[in-house]
Order: sequence, then structure tokens, then C-alpha cells
Amino acid sequence: MNQLQPRLEQAKLQRVSASGGLSARRRDGTTRLERLYQEGAAKIRLPARGDGPLEAILINTAGGLTGGDRLAWDIEAGEDTAVTVTTQACEKVYRTTAGHAEVTCKVVGRSGARVAWLPQETIVYDRSAFRRTLDVTLAEDAEALLVEATIFGRRAMGETVRTAIFRDRWRVRCGDRLVHAEDFAIGPDVAVTIGRKAGLGGAAACATILLVGPAAAAHLDAVRTIVDGAGGASAWQVGSTGKLLARLVATDGYALRERLVPLVAMLNGQAGLPKTWSL
Repeated sequence: MNQLQPRLEQAKLQRVSASGGLSARRRDGTTRLERLYQEGAAKIRLPARGDGPLEAILINTAGGLTGGDRLAWDIEAGEDTAVTVTTQACEKVYRTTAGHAEVTCKVVGRSGARVAWLPQETIVYDRSAFRRTLDVTLAEDAEALLVEATIFGRRAMGETVRTAIFRDRWRVRCGDRLVHAEDFAIGPDVAVTIGRKAGLGGAAACATILLVGPAAAAHLDAVRTIVDGAGGASAWQVGSTGKLLARLVATDGYALRERLVPLVAMLNGQAGLPKTWSL
């Protein structure tokens, strides 16, 4: 037993290395799948639909992420297509023993495309380490609705996040212009940071909602009505397109969804809310 123990301590745990992606093209007046690939724990399912956009559900069959895991998604919406991407469930980032979990997301919207990136919430656990990048490239007349929501411990489950590392990097380009860039970093003293007024004011859940497109600013008043003191929203004209940015802050995931769900349903137009969000 004593001879075996050092070997067990040196053994490396198997980690997730997975990727998946799809591309869509317009044929016969509707959006159709052109290409789909999936490797490892990354799976994509396409539920039955009517005349609406192509809806893709991303699945991490590993059941969560921890240090050393790598997951990559690649989505392309071809000319004049409509694509909605969501996840089967909330992504969980568990305690790490070494290294960080990493997710990279690449989204492309060709001319006239309408793409919605709508994953369900990311749940961050105590002593976890996580990095995510979202790179979006749009044609000048394309539109994108991008949402990421994060919960730092589920209060209903008695979870508290005291120490963790969380990094979230967004880069959104329209034509040849960078129209949105942000780097959200929190940790290692998460509890201290989110407790400050300049942080989350003691809240445990937050969300960023970004709409990019020529008519984005037209939704500003409706968005502010829904946000109603639980965050803020602004709109800008950026080159030939526009963008609307909203932030939500809430005490927990349930309170966050009370405002996030109607926001997504409104901003996603006729496509409305992804099916998995209402399960």
C-alpha cells in the first residue's frame, strides 16, 4: 500500500477535451443545417421546428467542468439565415485541484444573418477556476443577440463562493470594426468583490445582454422597462450598425430569470425563448 500511494498521487486525472460546431445555409426559403461536427463530450442536438430559426442545443456530456477541461464551440450562420444556439442545462464549473477550465466560443454571422447566442446560466462553485472567450464576427448587415448569465453559488442550495477565479472575454466585430470589447475578471476573493457596491452589491447572480444590429437602439425603452432598477441599459450607433447593452444583477438565479427571460423573449423577436429555457 505504501509503495502504491506515491503512484496514485502522481497520476493525472483524465480531463475533457471536446469541440463541436455547425454551419447553416438558406435553402428553399428556410434555414437548413449544412455541416455539423462533434467530438468528445461536446454534443449538438437540433429539435424539431416549424418555420422558425434553426435551433441548436449544445450539450456537455461530462456533466460540468473543472481544472484542465477544454471545450470549444464554433457556429456559423450563413447568408440570410436565422440560428438560435442554447444549452441543454446550466453549465457547472466545479472546484479545481489543478489548473483552470476553459471554454472558447466562435460565432460568425454572414450577410443578412440573424444569430442568437443564448446559453443557460453558468454556475460557479467555490474554489473553481474558469476562463471563457466569446469571439463574434458579423457582416455589416447581420444581427446578433448575445447573452451570458452567471451565478456565484446557488443560495437555495446553501452554496457560498468565497474563493474562485472567473474570467470572461468578449470581442464582437461588425464588418472591419470592433464594436464591443469587454474583459470581466473576478477572484480570487470573490465573496469580498461581489459584496462591494462597485461589484454586485452583495448579489450572487448577474447577466450581460448585448444586441448588435442596425435597429438595436429601437429596443432601448422596452429593455429599460424590464430591467427596472435591477441593472441598466444603454444604446449606441457604431459605424453602420448599432448596439444595445444591458446588465442585470440579482440576489439569486431565480430572481435573475424573472427579468432575463422576458428580455430574451422580446429581443429574440419571433424566435422567442429557446425551448430548453422553459423546461
